[in-house]
Amino acid sequence: MKTLALLLFSFSFFVASAQDNYEIQVYGSETQAKRTTQIELHSNYTFNGQKLIVDGVRPSNRALHETIEITQGITDNFELGFYLFMNYTSPYGYQFVGTHIRPRIAAPKSWHLPFGLSLSTEFGYQRSEYSPDTWTLEMRPIIDKEWDKFYVSFNPTFGASFAGVNKNSAPDFEPNLKLSYQFFKNTSLGVEYYGSTGPINNFDKLPEQNHAIFLAYDLENNEKWEVNFGPGWGLTPATDGFVFKMIIGRRIAWNKKKK
Repeated sequence: MKTLALLLFSFSFFVASAQDNYEIQVYGSETQAKRTTQIELHSNYTFNGQKLIVDGVRPSNRALHETIEITQGITDNFELGFYLFMNYTSPYGYQFVGTHIRPRIAAPKSWHLPFGLSLSTEFGYQRSEYSPDTWTLEMRPIIDKEWDKFYVSFNPTFGASFAGVNKNSAPDFEPNLKLSYQFFKNTSLGVEYYGSTGPINNFDKLPEQNHAIFLAYDLENNEKWEVNFGPGWGLTPATDGFVFKMIIGRRIAWNKKKK
């Protein structure tokens, strides 16, 4: 398992494009517990976004992006996730967008690292009406650390296209960052940053890059439920101006002993 993890981390430079507003989330390094499942609904509404059709992709303005994510814990440090993407935009109605699969492996506790470390690999298809690239691969290293009530997570994500407008481009660099503080027993408040600078060998000009800041609430100390929500603002002309996101998740344990 240690050799496999090292190979996957080494492979992280041959990678992929993020799924834009369908999953606005900074990942933590911990994987889903063995023999447990988490079912999540990601809902993101773009109040102010792209209003024109670009590269055949329908506008994001006034669009509802929804994703069903199911994650299964396989071993103590390996999980497998599945995504189903959907979109509602008038006048197109509620539409199926695509699916992704996501294996993720975490550094074993036996390594005794002073921080959390894992690698997520996400591969799948999305319709050309909703993405300029139809087949993509994403590699997301995840590094996080918690000090008492303060938490930080950095996802230096890379993304590349196998089919679509950017299929001949170098991988994109898409950094994500989360800073949060547990102000109350069951509540953390924080800031999340999402960026996309363009191909790693030739970054886009700043106005053409995507950079957004979200304020985020997180539910803490709940074994069954996950809640994350907050508003986000685009910082460049190429970024959707105002988005509100919400994630609701339910954890299910399959190995509970009967009393």
